[in-house]
Amino acid sequence: MNVYETEKLLAEYLLFHYGAPEEILPYAFGPRDALEYPARCVSECVGELPANARALDLGCAVGRSSFELARRCTEVIGIDYSQSFIRAATKLRQAGELGYSRLDEGPRSTPLLARVPAEIDRRRVKFERGDAQALRAGLGVFDVVLLANLVDRLHAPGRCLEQLASLVKPGGQLVITSPYTWLEEYTPRENWLCGEAGNTLAGLRADLGDDFELTGTKDLPFLIREHARKFQWSVAQASIWRRR
Repeated sequence: MNVYETEKLLAEYLLFHYGAPEEILPYAFGPRDALEYPARCVSECVGELPANARALDLGCAVGRSSFELARRCTEVIGIDYSQSFIRAATKLRQAGELGYSRLDEGPRSTPLLARVPAEIDRRRVKFERGDAQALRAGLGVFDVVLLANLVDRLHAPGRCLEQLASLVKPGGQLVITSPYTWLEEYTPRENWLCGEAGNTLAGLRADLGDDFELTGTKDLPFLIREHARKFQWSVAQASIWRRR
């Protein structure tokens, strides 16, 4: 079974996207600057947008970045390959909240509630299941496209990247964030963007450089809680691009 369709990973991602700081990291110590990552992908990486902006969130998971984009865009489309994630994101759009269970230790868990911030207009967002490597026709063009923690989980990331020029308006923004955790279980080695030099940013430049200008990079830490005493602390690199 695809790990992204399991209840375990769904609960981890709902906590990652919507968990309050004390629900994720209840200790008096720890990397608090790594919390709220899906929101920071938008607040720290997306620049000024025009009125009535459109946004595309590729690899939206359970939707927090899509909702954050709706603070500044009148239309947001969130796309993910996981049916479980899209089902959860759609329920959050409809009801504004969704219950789930956080794993604590062994069989013990805690019931929690994922909530979309009340001030966000959820009507601006819609979710759909799709393959980022073969997007459907008719999506149109966008003022900003976000790929958060996606490229190193695709079988053929180059196929995803080659579609982006047709999706971003001239002068529009492209934001790619990733810890560059290349694994052969997701991406055949010959498709890794880091190449023999082991530099993914260089690979992104090679694939995007004809159509996009790199305007900046930023290190974004993030924290995923597996259970009460086990966490994944990672540092993504955000690369921010302008469509030529």
